[in-house]
Amino acid sequence: MKSVTLLLYDGFSNMVLSCLLEPLRAVRDQGAGGLSWQIVTPDDGPARSSSGLNISPDAAIADCDRCDLLIVVSGYGYREHARPERLAPLRRMTRGARAIVGADTGSWLLAAAGLLDDQGATIHWAVLAEFAEAFPQIQPSNARFVRGPRVSTCGGASTALELMLAIISEQFGPADAFLVSTMFVHDAERQQRSGRGANWLVGKGTARLRKIVNLMVETIESPLPLEDLAQRAGLTRRTLNRLFQAELAMSPGRYYQLMRLSHARELASGTDYDLREIALRCGYSNASALSKAFRLAFGHPIRKARARRPRQRES
Repeated sequence: MKSVTLLLYDGFSNMVLSCLLEPLRAVRDQGAGGLSWQIVTPDDGPARSSSGLNISPDAAIADCDRCDLLIVVSGYGYREHARPERLAPLRRMTRGARAIVGADTGSWLLAAAGLLDDQGATIHWAVLAEFAEAFPQIQPSNARFVRGPRVSTCGGASTALELMLAIISEQFGPADAFLVSTMFVHDAERQQRSGRGANWLVGKGTARLRKIVNLMVETIESPLPLEDLAQRAGLTRRTLNRLFQAELAMSPGRYYQLMRLSHARELASGTDYDLREIALRCGYSNASALSKAFRLAFGHPIRKARARRPRQRES
C-alpha cells in the first residue's frame, strides 16, 4: 500500500478522521517510504466537520485516477449524501481503488452505491438498525469492524483506529502496527511513576492481560524468562501463550521484545544516551545485540531514530 485517498463528506467527525489519518502518519514516520495520502471531497470544495472545522481538498475528483486504498468518511447528513444523483463522485473514486474502507456512516454511502451487496458490513452503532432495514441485501454485523476481499467497514473513532491498525499490520507488518498503537494508547499513571516516558501499554484486553503487560514494563531492563513471567501471573506457559495469541494476535515473547525495542526507539530519538546505555536500559547485553534485533524487527537501523534526537543546548 502506497497511495491512500480519503473522500471526505460534510458532517464528518474530526475524531474519526484523526483515527484514520494519524496511524498513516505514524507508520510513514517509522520509515514506510513512498506512503502518501490526499483528501478529496465530492464537490471539490471544503468539507465541514460536525464541529465546524473546514478541510480543504488536496486535489479535484477529476484529477484522481487510482489509489491503493480509498477511505470514505461520512458522519451526519449521510442520507442526503447517499441520494442517487449525488453518488457519481463516489462511484468514480471506487472504480480506481484497489481496496476501500467505509468509516462511520461512510458504509451507508457504499451500500447505496451497491458496493456492499451480499456481504457483511458494519456502520456506526447508532444507525445499525436503520442500516439493516434500508439494505436487506447486506448482512449487518455488530463487529467492531468487518474486513472484506475489497471493501471493509467500521463504525466510530475507536473502531476506525482498530481497523487501520489491522490494515497496517497486514501491509507493513505487526512490528509497525505495534509501534503505531503505542502512540495512541498508554497508561499515564504508570508512565509518570516509572519516569521512563513509556507509552506501550495495551488499551484493551482482560485484567489478567494487563497484569502481565505491567510485569513486562516493570522488568524491561532485566527481562524475565517467559516461564517466570507466567508463574508470577499465576498461569502456565501454555495458557500465557494462548492469552496473548487470542487478545493480541502475537506470542508473549514477541510482544515483550517489541515493547523493549519500542522503548529503545524512544530513548534513541528523545535522549542523548549512547547505544550501549540504551541497550542496557532495554534489556540487551550490548549495542550490537540491540542493533541486530531492531533491524530484524523493523527493517531499518536504529540510527534512523537517533537522527531525530534533540540537539544539546549550547553551554
